[in-house]
Amino acid sequence: MGLEIKVPAVGESITEVTIGQWFKKEGDYVEMDEVIAELESDKATFELPAEAAGILQIKVEEGDTVEVGTVVCVIEEGEGGSAQPAAPKAEAKEDASSVGDVSEGDKIKTAGDRSAGAPVESKTVDMVVPTVGESITEVTIGQWLKEDGDMVELDEVIAEIESDKATFELPAEATGVLRIKAQEGDTLEIGALICQIETRTGTAPGSASPKQESSSSAAPSASKEGKETYASGHASPAAAKILAEKGVDAGQVKGTGVDGRITKEDAMKAEKPQQQAQPAKQQDRVIEETTVKGERNQKREKMSSLRKTIARRLVSVKNETAMLTTFNEVDMKPVMDIRKKYKDMFKERYEVGLGFMSFFTKAVCVALQEWPAVNAQIDGNEIIYNDYCDVSIAVSTPKGLVVPVIRNAEQMSFNEIEAEIIRLAKRARDGKLSIDEMQGGTFTITNGGVFGSMMSTPIINAPQSAILGMHNIVERAVVVDGEIVIRPMMYIALSYDHRIIDGRESVSFLVRLKQLLEDPTRLLLGV
Repeated sequence: MGLEIKVPAVGESITEVTIGQWFKKEGDYVEMDEVIAELESDKATFELPAEAAGILQIKVEEGDTVEVGTVVCVIEEGEGGSAQPAAPKAEAKEDASSVGDVSEGDKIKTAGDRSAGAPVESKTVDMVVPTVGESITEVTIGQWLKEDGDMVELDEVIAEIESDKATFELPAEATGVLRIKAQEGDTLEIGALICQIETRTGTAPGSASPKQESSSSAAPSASKEGKETYASGHASPAAAKILAEKGVDAGQVKGTGVDGRITKEDAMKAEKPQQQAQPAKQQDRVIEETTVKGERNQKREKMSSLRKTIARRLVSVKNETAMLTTFNEVDMKPVMDIRKKYKDMFKERYEVGLGFMSFFTKAVCVALQEWPAVNAQIDGNEIIYNDYCDVSIAVSTPKGLVVPVIRNAEQMSFNEIEAEIIRLAKRARDGKLSIDEMQGGTFTITNGGVFGSMMSTPIINAPQSAILGMHNIVERAVVVDGEIVIRPMMYIALSYDHRIIDGRESVSFLVRLKQLLEDPTRLLLGV
């Protein structure tokens, strides 16, 4: 009875695979760990190695879909019935006879030394999705920095993985040949297999490098020689699903995968061919055609983990809080006068610019300490009041909105606040923010004015209870001391959870903010 080779478990959510291609034929002799077939799931393509050396007996044909654990082939261990292993055996016998009187052990050693040289030991290191934060349960493969079959070094960064909060680098855990098990865009749970690294110790004279061996293992496909294989023009399960949704025939898509296989990326890029225009006259009836000028292309992109989390959290806040927004307006002339007068000296001394955010942050900290409910949050049936101000600053990045936190902002000076804002904003746009830098805020400030927003109702950043919205500065006619004057005015909005903050507190908070900004001296004197 030969050794049965079964479909391995390739992922928790994968229950069946398709036999994409056999690299060996029925009756061929195969070596231990030699890649004999390629398996396809709806998420990725996997290689099937031989678990022993012997004669291959194929039980499942190319294109068949089978469940995990199904026997796909049998390997009859030994050398009988195969012409391939007979040649080395005969050669060893001939060499031994020419040597003369040697022992049986010497014969074996001589043949082994000539055929293999020093022993080669191989080991496969499984790399799983690491734990990147207590509240993170899954990640998405953002980008592979190395390709399947590449040689990687220990601690070399091989991929970027994205969570709903930040992007992390994945370093190699060993030196060897990379075998990718999860493709870009796939979402995996913590602990799921992401790739394998084949490590080898010892070398054999004349043996190929790991990279060359990887290439030679794929040689049976022979598609580069122009030979058609099963994979040519064949869509993977994931690609076939996308093509079906688009109504695109697989025969109209050029595959860029191994042996011309249509990959998931090929399917996503595929466009449905335009139908030929109907004749103007059909069955003696003239049909008037509507002509649309210009191109009407569409682009479909998978929603990132960060964007999905933002959407889920915003909807949750709208549904689970009694959110209300109140407005006021601020005459920004006093702040603008101070900036104009001292910005050069401020820049020269502290090497940071004097912006509006430091004034608003300082004013918010004063108002929060006078109205602690705005700085509190609900935890079950309890209210948590904070005697410190960890102010979250909303930052727009290419991947979505993030809110890094300025810790103990009430103890910081203007220049310290400006420097911290610059540091956090840069790390946010570079995708380098850590989880700790985005957790634990007690109040949020968002500045839509930089994009030209006139007025908005910002959504609370849970579990906080309030958020301040800043808007653009517009010169408007206002009445000051009985006279109509032109002043730079800004609308400010406070969205708050009415379960914990009453109207009196929310309005009083904005009024206090208005007083501090229209008379910035109060910030220095604490009055």
